[in-house]
Amino acid sequence: MRNIVKKIFYRETNIALLFLAPSLVGFALFYLLPFVAGFYYSLMDSPIQGSFVGLANYRELLQSDSFRLAAQNTGLFTVMGVPLVMAISLALALMLNRALPLRNWLRATYVMPLVVPVASIVLVWQLLFDRSGAVNALWTLWGGESADWMNSPWARVVVLLVYLWKTIGYNMILFLAGLQNIPKDYYEAAALDGAGPFRQLWSITLVYLTPTTFFVAIMSIISSFKVFRETYLIAGDYPHESIYFLQHYMNNMFQALDYQKLTSASFLMAVAIILVVVILFRFERKFHGSVS
Repeated sequence: MRNIVKKIFYRETNIALLFLAPSLVGFALFYLLPFVAGFYYSLMDSPIQGSFVGLANYRELLQSDSFRLAAQNTGLFTVMGVPLVMAISLALALMLNRALPLRNWLRATYVMPLVVPVASIVLVWQLLFDRSGAVNALWTLWGGESADWMNSPWARVVVLLVYLWKTIGYNMILFLAGLQNIPKDYYEAAALDGAGPFRQLWSITLVYLTPTTFFVAIMSIISSFKVFRETYLIAGDYPHESIYFLQHYMNNMFQALDYQKLTSASFLMAVAIILVVVILFRFERKFHGSVS
């Protein structure tokens, strides 16, 4: 009997590996090997016939004012954007989880940014926040002075709005899926015990949304690092210093053929994201265990 079970297990394992092989090969070829090669080059003084210099590139990178500015802006944007997008997404999900008029149309409206091409997104935001755009037209109509939004500290607010606009719909779908998996019996029992809406939200909804919340947090953090694409298309290579992100720095190092700083910066950013994700997973496990 044991031999039969082993044969079945090995056969199913081989079949699973066979189906996974194309994805594993693609991941190793296009992600894992370049990542390892990048880390190797970050320890060399030249990508071609270079010599080993250890952490010298990292020390030089950390002493760079432009890198520190990019890292500070990226961290600040993540700290500002992620809690805000999660709060708004959860509020919209709670609203659309109720029986509202045109609920399906509203859901589709919030998901539309996911299917709009990036070029169209950039064009719309340029028309809005250009010096001769729609926002300035309304602002001057109300008696204000025309402002160059993307060349002022307001640029961070503009990029934050773009991030919220394109991320809220996806997070809202995840929260809606989590809300619909909560049994309604819990709310009925809580109502019979005299629990009000706020108590039900705090003790039932948020507790059972814990796995979804942490997944949304991870996806939102990753999305905050990917806002460079829209920022680059709107503001160019060297935007206002308030929206000069790590991706701008790495893109400029690539254009300057400074592969040592490029690979060192990319590895540090990857390590930072991995550490944040690991901390979130450990916190989620402890929190879920304490709640259980």
